[in-house]
Amino acid sequence: MIYRRLGDSGLQLSALSLGTWLTFGEQVDRRAARELVATALDHGINFFDGAENYAHGEAERLLGDVLADLRPPRDAWCVSSKARFGAVPDPAPTQQGLSRKHLTEACQQALRRLRVDYLDLFFCHRPDPATPLEETVAAMDALIRQGKVLYWGTSEWPAEAIREAHRIARLHHLQPPRTEQPQYNLLNRRRFETEYAPLRRELGLGTTIWSPLASGLLTGKYAAGAIPADSRAGEPANAWLAERAADPQRRAQIVALTAIADALGVSLAQLAIAWCLSHPAVSTVILGARRREQLEQNLGAIALLPLLDRDVLGRIRRAVQVPLLTRLRKRLAR
Repeated sequence: MIYRRLGDSGLQLSALSLGTWLTFGEQVDRRAARELVATALDHGINFFDGAENYAHGEAERLLGDVLADLRPPRDAWCVSSKARFGAVPDPAPTQQGLSRKHLTEACQQALRRLRVDYLDLFFCHRPDPATPLEETVAAMDALIRQGKVLYWGTSEWPAEAIREAHRIARLHHLQPPRTEQPQYNLLNRRRFETEYAPLRRELGLGTTIWSPLASGLLTGKYAAGAIPADSRAGEPANAWLAERAADPQRRAQIVALTAIADALGVSLAQLAIAWCLSHPAVSTVILGARRREQLEQNLGAIALLPLLDRDVLGRIRRAVQVPLLTRLRKRLAR
């Protein structure tokens, strides 16, 4: 495993980390969760990501139980939670949002679920236009001063809102957000590269990126156009993903990327994860997994990093631009 500083902070996170979204408490039971966390720890992963709304709090509860069972030394690993949407179905107004009340109570609830005394990272899980930004920044600063949180961050906030949070923090001598948690993968690049990457240089912001495999599209399992019944896209609630998997342009990108992975002798998933890691503004890539074998294979992306030279990165860039060039040619031909 390799470790990277979270932006300009002193916190060093494993370049690959383990998330719990859509897995823990839903697709992964206690036995499988224990095996996944044990495998992660054995391979040097030191960061585990959660949120209050993942399986309505069950994901964090399961993660906390497994970590307590495995008993790794608390000073050797980091855990996060996120607050915004609430931990119960149909939350009341005070059970959601980024108000001082909800952030304070969400933090307390996450500590109990995760069975820890403090959160290493606590994220504001999407913006909250109903709460003044000054209140949110002050609430997060208060949690840090109380020792309940070490670093706070944002997830999918507009870059201007992050800049404004930093301005407020400087003005009032408060702790600013130290990290952003955005989506970033070969099929979703634009926002990260245009909005968030510049904040690494400007504000020293770290990034804990999610969905490096584009919700499974970059595993190659949908390349032939068929949707496996046991896949995420095969679930009724994920019709949007099945629609993306059937998109001819997406499929063309995946076929081109698969050819590059095959030439390197690696899986498409490993190539996609390593590509994310190759960006200097990425602090850690959050992996999701349902099985130990799946996690172990994806952890192999670390060994691929030295192979991503300028030539390979150029081939990858051209592969994901193929559908764009096709569209441009069609427009010019009209």
